[in-house]
Amino acid sequence: MSTQADRYKWIALSNTTLGMLMATINSSSILIALPAIFRGISLNPLDPSNFPFLLWILMGYLLVSAVAVVTLGRLGDMFGRVKIYNAGFLIFTLAAVALSLVVGHGQGAALEIVIWRMVQAIGGSMIMANAVAILTDAFPANQRGMAMGVNIVAAIAGQFLGLILGGVLAAVQWRLVFLVNVPVGTFGTIWAYMKLKDLGAKTPAKIDWPGNILFALGLSSVLVGVTYGIQPYGTHTTGWTNPMVLATIFGGIAVLLIFAVVEVKSPEPMFRLPLFRLKAFLMGNIAGLLASVAQGGLMFMLVIWLQGIWLPLHGYSFESTPLWAGIYLLPLTGGFLVAGPLAGTLSDRIGARPFAVTGMVVGAVTFGLMSFLNADFNYLEFALILFANGLAFGFFTAPNTVSIMNAVPPHERGAASGMRVTFRNIGTPLSIGIFFSLMVIGLASSIPGAMRAGLVAHHVPLQTAEKLSGGPPVGYLFAAFLGYNPMGTLLGHKLLTTLPQQSVQVLTSKAYFPSLISGPFMSGLKIVLIFASITCIFAAVASYFQGKPVINSEETK
Repeated sequence: MSTQADRYKWIALSNTTLGMLMATINSSSILIALPAIFRGISLNPLDPSNFPFLLWILMGYLLVSAVAVVTLGRLGDMFGRVKIYNAGFLIFTLAAVALSLVVGHGQGAALEIVIWRMVQAIGGSMIMANAVAILTDAFPANQRGMAMGVNIVAAIAGQFLGLILGGVLAAVQWRLVFLVNVPVGTFGTIWAYMKLKDLGAKTPAKIDWPGNILFALGLSSVLVGVTYGIQPYGTHTTGWTNPMVLATIFGGIAVLLIFAVVEVKSPEPMFRLPLFRLKAFLMGNIAGLLASVAQGGLMFMLVIWLQGIWLPLHGYSFESTPLWAGIYLLPLTGGFLVAGPLAGTLSDRIGARPFAVTGMVVGAVTFGLMSFLNADFNYLEFALILFANGLAFGFFTAPNTVSIMNAVPPHERGAASGMRVTFRNIGTPLSIGIFFSLMVIGLASSIPGAMRAGLVAHHVPLQTAEKLSGGPPVGYLFAAFLGYNPMGTLLGHKLLTTLPQQSVQVLTSKAYFPSLISGPFMSGLKIVLIFASITCIFAAVASYFQGKPVINSEETK
């Protein structure tokens, strides 16, 4: 390899790593800064009419990413991966500026945030769909594992660094959570336009409009249904019996089946179905989807556990819990940072399968161990399990990606990368929907009785206690997720003035609400963790059937 080409591959790695880091820091910083954002725009998280805005601030970005990323990867094959990647950097940065300038209050401001987050997701999808393809073009096959390891670990690390950054910035001003992306994005955009160049061959083709429209409609419909399935419906704790939710999900599946038929017959399809004939590509994507389902909702559950229960029980104020939740989750980041580059580099020599299989097996074990912890756990035990879980997914992610990308022809790398990211992006909202639903079911079976008994024991009238205990469990779950103590708001100032002072002090204390929901929460969490453990086992099986290392024959000629 020439000196110039050798120098360029490090430019490509550093710039795409910055892009992935920026996108993932943004995603997780929003997660941890939601309490400050809700307070900043005067939106009450306990008002059931505000649930959709909370969900869509989180899920809107994921939905757009899942829908758009294949098309944007395909456009990279057609018009140049660097061109689409660079445009993504620019769009992402401009959307960050718009988010930091949101005006107004209440639901109107929340809607602005949702819309601009979706625009930002288009830019993020352009980056994620083409970054891996750019790296695959720049690095020889025997170095891709290392490159993917660095790139993916940066993306994963960004998720957890965002928790810290979001907590710090939100404590100052919620707009800074969005504004911090602007200088990084501006630098990255200029650098990308100046230094990156297309090494892969462009593949002239027409845009598959029927395929794009059917895929967008079908997948959007399914994911919208999953999003609304989390919310209460009538007297039901979740929306899975809602005719609209069922029609949306099954209608979306029907549209996706039509999409598959259309793509088979299309001369230039957006979704390259023949790639699934490649065993490494098929099984690698199945494993990636399952791993994303197992891991995607974990962050939400851990944040709820820390912000809503463990930290308040240990004397932290509800206002400070977002920052400390990010700090206490750092062992998970450490595991990724240790395992990712190591697994990527070693998989270049040994092959991806041993690392991917081992990673998922260890992941299943760590989820199992976590299910045995108490709500008020010993932090050292918790940290060790988190670190091991980070190691597990660090060992899996880069080798899985390399195995998928090495198997495809060079001229299909953009589409293949987009398809790979789509599977992972679908897994996250599915995971959130499944995890939240399982958690709400667990809460619904035990929290009404626990809340009614607890309130009556502190002199709250029985009629009021029964009314409050009959509220939607998802409301208490979101209160915990936002690090919010709802008891003062739920009981109201008028009622609190009629209760004995000692009861008021207990009911509004840091420890009362966490103690109240800890038992029901752990009942639901155990179900969630068992589900995640089983999903990891299936991911390990799929990884095993990827077979031995494969490098596409077109590249070896």
